[in-house]
Amino acid sequence: MNNIQTELRKFVAPEFVFGTGARHMAARYAINFGATKVLIVTDPGIIAAGWTKEVTDGLESAKIPYHIFSAVTPNPKAGEVMMGAEVYEQEACNLIVVIGGGSPIDCAKGIGLVTSNKMHILDFEGVDQVPSPGPPLICIPTTGGSAADVSQFAIITDTDRKVKITIISKMLVPDVSLSDPFILTTMSRELTAHTGLDALAHAFEAYVSNANSPVTDLFALEAVRLMSSSLIPAIEHPEDVAIRSRTMLGSLYAGLAFSNAGLGLVHAMAHTLGGRLDIAHGESNSILISRVVEFNFETAAERYAAIGEALGLHMSGLDPSRKMAAFLDALEKLRKTLNVDLALGDVGVEPGDIPELAAQAMKDPCVATNPRRPTQKEIEGLYEKAL
Repeated sequence: MNNIQTELRKFVAPEFVFGTGARHMAARYAINFGATKVLIVTDPGIIAAGWTKEVTDGLESAKIPYHIFSAVTPNPKAGEVMMGAEVYEQEACNLIVVIGGGSPIDCAKGIGLVTSNKMHILDFEGVDQVPSPGPPLICIPTTGGSAADVSQFAIITDTDRKVKITIISKMLVPDVSLSDPFILTTMSRELTAHTGLDALAHAFEAYVSNANSPVTDLFALEAVRLMSSSLIPAIEHPEDVAIRSRTMLGSLYAGLAFSNAGLGLVHAMAHTLGGRLDIAHGESNSILISRVVEFNFETAAERYAAIGEALGLHMSGLDPSRKMAAFLDALEKLRKTLNVDLALGDVGVEPGDIPELAAQAMKDPCVATNPRRPTQKEIEGLYEKAL
């Protein structure tokens, strides 16, 4: 009989509705929460795609006033959060609906924290530094990757220091996620690839995390199976809702896993890159993931082998070095197929940047749950290999 883990573990998750048509339920939930005026947080791309209007149409039908805040950029900035909080107060809102990917959702989470706690967003940096929850938050995710709609994480860019801060607190868990795979049919090939790789990185890191549990393991491995089998088909058949459903479900599962098990060195290093260079988070992950797997493999060989099996690899009978070689080969083939096989040098990293990047990565809370504790010099070496 397998040993069941007996260590204490906590699992938090929002209410979520999954399936085609979920996006139309925002107004119903707003009524349930007693909304008198809603702040809609979104971005210009989502507005142009027509998804924001579907939400506003529903609120208008329910006779609920709203105000749209769309001054959100990729890798949301502290100033954008503070501006959104000011708008929330000026408009006398009492509920937030966010429709977008990870950036608008993290911005919306930040707006809620600021309005409830009357603090600057950067003052929440770290783990469990949030005194009070924000107002009710309803999320409608538009990508199959970030899973910010179900997590207790928010990543905000401090533009003065050129770093991303990580905020981790159960106060950040949204109240409701309306997860509608139909929305993904308008995603570009590039966005599908980047967000899909982000979801895979979430699942990988949650499964090998030193804070894993039997519950997070279930979600992490199923996320790997769903994403690895569906990501390329989603790019080849972008309007196939059944395929998009698998990638969105994979993203959801990966989010439930990492929100509760934590992440690792891929994300610690990627957050640092995103803060300094403002590049796509999924792109940063894709550049770093193989290097970190290689670094961690010996420490968590059995767990990586299980991930390999979920990817469709045959790991039984192979010695550890051959298992690692097979795993890394599969990752590189996937990156090439998705056309995201860039190196750090291709996105603007210079050798002279590496010591500062590594020093900042060491401060990221995600390092704490990496299965192998790195030194700053080791992180420098990983960045150098990825150049």
